[in-house]
Order: sequence, then structure tokens, then C-alpha cells
Amino acid sequence: MPGFTCGLDASLRFISGKWKPLILYFLAQGGPIRYGELRRAVRDVSDKMLIQQLKELEADDLVKRTDYKEIPPRVDYGLTPLGRSLAEALVPLCTWGNENMAEVTRVFARRDELNSKGR
Repeated sequence: MPGFTCGLDASLRFISGKWKPLILYFLAQGGPIRYGELRRAVRDVSDKMLIQQLKELEADDLVKRTDYKEIPPRVDYGLTPLGRSLAEALVPLCTWGNENMAEVTRVFARRDELNSKGR
């Protein structure tokens, strides 16, 4: 088990990756939801990556997968209590993003412009 330098280090390692915070966010919006709905909500993620991230979240006891054993197959995903508490901890970060979206957009546009000029 790796040592953590602080609680933030532990939290960030738990949700490391581009898609895990978004998956937790969308599951917290009203979960449990089916795979297809989650796939549409988390735009730009590939099926392979979404499945991998869901399996990791499930293995880490953040997400619960429910297979209804029906034909055609019906599976949905929801948050465990630990997953819900982590999703709630992400709310202030989401709020910050909403409040600063114009500035963040400006910063990324400037970064893209500098990168396109070869700097």
C-alpha cells in the first residue's frame, strides 16, 4: 500500500484518470443509470475506457454494478455510500468550475494559441 503525503494525495489517487470524476458526477445526479445513458453523459469517452474506469470504480467500492440477468441484458450503475461521499466532496470543485468557466475557457484558448505558434 503506497503511503500518502496528505488526504488530497489519497483522494486524487483514488479518482485518478480523466473520466472517473465525471462518472461519479453523473452517477450522483440521480443514479443508478444504465450504461448507454452514462456513455452519452460522459462525452468523448471510448467504450473501452468507460468500461475500464467503471470496473476500477467498482473494484474500489465506489460504484455498484447491478446485473438484472435479463434478456436482453440490463445492467445499471449506482454509487455506493463511499462513492456518494466522494461525489459530494467533488461538489465544491464543480461549483468552482461553473463560477470560473469563462476564465478557464480564456486560459485554455490562450494556451492553445501559444502551442499552435510553437511556443
